[in-house]
Amino acid sequence: MGFCAAHEDINSLCLTVVQRLVERSQLSWGSIGRLEVGTETIIDKSKAVKTVLMQLFEDSGNTDVEGIDTTNACYGGTASLFNAADWVESSSWDGRYAVVVCGDIAVYATGNARPTGGAGAVAMLVGPDAPLALERGLRGTHMEHVYDFYKPDLASEYPVVDGQLSIQCYFRALDRCYATYRKKIESQWQKAGVSRPCSLQDFQFMIFHTPFCKLVQKSLARMLLNDFLASPQRDTESGLYEGLQGFSDVKLEETYASKEVDKAFQKASQELFRQKTQPSLFLSARNGNMYTPSVYGCLASLLAQHSAQQLAGSRIGVFSYGSGLAASMFSLKVSQNSAPGSPLEKLVSSLSDLGARLDSRKRVPPEEFAEIMQVREDTHHLVNHTPHGAKEDLFPGTWYIEQVDEKSRRKYTRRPL
Repeated sequence: MGFCAAHEDINSLCLTVVQRLVERSQLSWGSIGRLEVGTETIIDKSKAVKTVLMQLFEDSGNTDVEGIDTTNACYGGTASLFNAADWVESSSWDGRYAVVVCGDIAVYATGNARPTGGAGAVAMLVGPDAPLALERGLRGTHMEHVYDFYKPDLASEYPVVDGQLSIQCYFRALDRCYATYRKKIESQWQKAGVSRPCSLQDFQFMIFHTPFCKLVQKSLARMLLNDFLASPQRDTESGLYEGLQGFSDVKLEETYASKEVDKAFQKASQELFRQKTQPSLFLSARNGNMYTPSVYGCLASLLAQHSAQQLAGSRIGVFSYGSGLAASMFSLKVSQNSAPGSPLEKLVSSLSDLGARLDSRKRVPPEEFAEIMQVREDTHHLVNHTPHGAKEDLFPGTWYIEQVDEKSRRKYTRRPL
């Protein structure tokens, strides 16, 4: 599980990944016209993370950068991505790139939930001729009012969680988003003269927001349940639906807690999970739940686990969920061009060191982790101090908090490369 000491916060995480993205892409700061931030890690009720990131642009003189923070649990990164893509497609676009950064520090109070935390940030470049393209008109969204996970205590980093309700909400949102997505893609197909139902077989890969990995396996199984119930001709004698005849009359809304349904469809979807989804869990299994970057960490994992040739031309289904709740299903179309030097090949190559970076982290025993979390809790809103944490533990190029002054103003610096 990934975690941060007190000398890192949401601002420093986002500073690190945005600067790394620009440096690796060899971009000028003036070539960026929009910067969107998705996060639920709030350290200031007024000042946005985006404004802190503007210090990266100071030397370039570029202050003409649109965009601001978006917040709703783990969904803010997806809302930010949609905003950035819509800007590039709009009459407001001025020809420059958009950058989307989503980051969070997921921490829990002492108890059973604490090991389900995590920390991380992902920065993405949005612009024309991209190796991954959002498929137009193919978004299925579901939103409703519910208290499954929320943070009412503004003086604390810890959430209030109803775990059982949250899982039920996740599955309900998945059902609704998948139904809407299928309706939209089938409508597009009908206009093109193709009349057939959409199913899991139409996605070469399927990735999910990942609070924990077992939930993802259950979610792919649930999509198969949706396909099964929507299928006009169910062959339960052989093939994918073999032995599932006893579930033909179940109602989706009555199956959220059904162990029998869950077990049967997990078994039926086992090979689909191995092919389409399991590679995307590489980062989540090693870093925990990152909140807003979670599903995009899954995307990075998927790209890192395949060659450009294996990915070329594929459709990647994406399910993004944020408690409270807001959820969307959409799809990415991968470029057909996988030649050496192509944008797709460069993107895949840039993630080839993902495993090595994870393996190079410092491991600490649970007792030391608990001590670091206690220091973080005790100093979360402390003023006029230097936050606790060893600079030597940070990777080169990492930003961190150097000082918090008497007015709670935070000064950041970067560890040299």
